[in-house]
Amino acid sequence: MTRIFVSKDAAALALGADRVAARIAAEAAARGLKVEIVRTGSRGMVFLEPLVEVETPAGRIGYGPARPADVAGLFDAGLTSGGAHALRIGRTEDHPFFARQTRLTFARCGLIDPLSLADYQATGGWRGLARALEIGPAATLDEVLKSGLRGRGGAGFPTGIKWKTVADAPADRRYIVCNADEGDSGTFADRMIMEGDPFALIEGMAIAGVAVGASKGYVYLRSEYPHAAVAFDAAIGLARDAGYLGRNVMGADFAFELELRVGAGAYVCGEETALLDSLEGKRGIVRAKPPLPAHKGLFGRPTVINNVLSLVAVPTILDRGGEFYASFGMGRSRGTMPLQIAGNVRFGGLFETAFGLSLGEIVEEIGGGTLSGRPVRAVQCGGPLGAYVPVADFDLPFDYEAFAARDALIGHGGLVVFDDTVDMAQMARFAMEFCAVESCGKCTPCRIGSTRGVEIVDRILSGVQANENLELLEDLCQTMKFGSLCALGGFAPYPVMSALRHFPEDFVPRHAAAAE
Repeated sequence: MTRIFVSKDAAALALGADRVAARIAAEAAARGLKVEIVRTGSRGMVFLEPLVEVETPAGRIGYGPARPADVAGLFDAGLTSGGAHALRIGRTEDHPFFARQTRLTFARCGLIDPLSLADYQATGGWRGLARALEIGPAATLDEVLKSGLRGRGGAGFPTGIKWKTVADAPADRRYIVCNADEGDSGTFADRMIMEGDPFALIEGMAIAGVAVGASKGYVYLRSEYPHAAVAFDAAIGLARDAGYLGRNVMGADFAFELELRVGAGAYVCGEETALLDSLEGKRGIVRAKPPLPAHKGLFGRPTVINNVLSLVAVPTILDRGGEFYASFGMGRSRGTMPLQIAGNVRFGGLFETAFGLSLGEIVEEIGGGTLSGRPVRAVQCGGPLGAYVPVADFDLPFDYEAFAARDALIGHGGLVVFDDTVDMAQMARFAMEFCAVESCGKCTPCRIGSTRGVEIVDRILSGVQANENLELLEDLCQTMKFGSLCALGGFAPYPVMSALRHFPEDFVPRHAAAAE
């Protein structure tokens, strides 16, 4: 029986993957061919979705982007044996977008049935957890410290140090919390993992539990990810039934339980302390620090809060060793980063690579430049509160310290590409408007400053005391950056200041620009 693979990732579904899979099943039945259709996660090449892959002796042969109307022609061309067709891309792993990647975190995504325990185990699943249970908490912590893993959610704080702080804090219980509130524009890696390789997140959280002595974990997922919620909830049940969660995990004297909680759509709940309040059933409002969540977090207990990508990197670290993971990357940025390339770009998708590629390589070579065919003007890195990086800075290596040195943010690895038609003054205004809408309201610099920011940009563009208001806008940005309680108000100035610095011509009053 021939195995045919079609993604059920939300992006693939939006592009018609269900209709393609149904047409393949119907066409095979009509031709009397026996095929097994395996629904996988995505390979990350969104520009080729729906991607159809067929298992052959030479490996998986891909065809994409496939539409329902293409299916009969694919069968006529010998789909089941990898026959020639205009949509044929050859072996998926040999495609230029895929071949350049270093896949550690996303090694299985798109390769396996996400809810098959057999597939997960056959591709190395649970080995990291087994080793953690064998070597114990202290040695597990040591491996994570040696790996150099830093938080992939935006802050870049060393994961091992955070875990050690929680482990050393005196308490009757500790918690592991996964921040899956992936709300940044242009980001989708967390969703892809939870839909395409959910057992990896379960394993990573269980390892964290071993390391710090926690017996309970929570995953906080954004409500806009219904497919991820269904997939992950099913994975929790399967893992529990198979003994990977519960009283005696993998037969060891270690108990760990996991629960999925779905948020209500507040962007600010991606901030760790607002997330904790939401988990506790309160309105999601940022807490003042100290105390840090590592000392007093969920329900007042020491809590590890990590992003999905941070936790999913951990099974590889325990399985292959911290030094193996640390062998990738540059400087203090160790391991790999799943880049999410989006916006006005030819080859949008997820590209996992070691730290160190230049922004120019990522946008122009891997991303293929703009979809519109016009010149790239800027890339926003790190979500809606990230800086706009101009083409003149495309030599910038993808590295935490290198980005920080130029007042830019890596964030969650999202990159949104803009061509030369973008109005950077309007993008700066949007940053302030976004912050005003999403602010929890607790601190004045964010709550009031963002609203004043929108008004100031409007005055500049209307020609009302433009020079004075430009100075006022810069002063306001400094106040928000250093006076806000959390990164929502603190980072909103990054897109504004970068737009002002690199694209001052866009802040000319509109009537003056029209006169010219």
